Amino acid sequence: MAPIPGSGLAKGLAVTLRTMTKKSVTAQYPDAQPDLPPRTRGVIGLFEENCTVCMLCARECPDWCIYIDSHKETVPAATPGGRERSRNVLDRFAIDFSLCMYCGICIEVCPFDALFWSPEFEYAETDIRDLTHERDKLREWMWTVPAPPALDPGAEEPKELVTARKTADKLAAQQAPPATEPHADEQARAAERPTRPQGDSKQQTDQPKPDQPKPDEPTPGQEGRE
Repeated sequence: MAPIPGSGLAKGLAVTLRTMTKKSVTAQYPDAQPDLPPRTRGVIGLFEENCTVCMLCARECPDWCIYIDSHKETVPAATPGGRERSRNVLDRFAIDFSLCMYCGICIEVCPFDALFWSPEFEYAETDIRDLTHERDKLREWMWTVPAPPALDPGAEEPKELVTARKTADKLAAQQAPPATEPHADEQARAAERPTRPQGDSKQQTDQPKPDQPKPDEPTPGQEGRE
């Protein structure tokens, strides 16, 4: 079926008329900060305590905008007779945001959770060379990273929490004092106590049976003799 001539123009004018009747709302930025979604890709924050200088983020970056420098230090042996070890110490961690394409690959491939998305977006500069931010600035942005969203009610618990809880329960069971057994004398006294047949209460044992005469009533043979 062929469209009616002028139907597209009529739809466009209808949208225009509906928009003209609505009141326009202007966000008063920078006096009023925008309400950003929790997963906004603003800048990348660095938690340098978790960084092991594995260089994985720099190698996987498609724009090669991450610059990392480090040196090795010798760590003395923790125990007598042990062997000394060497570790990498971070000297420089910088990101050139004039080249960054905000793909998030560096955050995804980091095996030690040292990089995070921050919703911070106010980092414009008049000189393009000032868009290369060092680790001090990246660490400041780390404190603007929002908390992770809560899991869905039907979602499975993270494996890390399950493993940590099992380990804590196991340690608590090992450190708990053993259950105290009753004393041998108490066990012997309990064995000497007479056991009452099931179904007979104390009240039933004290009452005379129906076929036995009461103590105050004479027996049939005694009435004639008297």
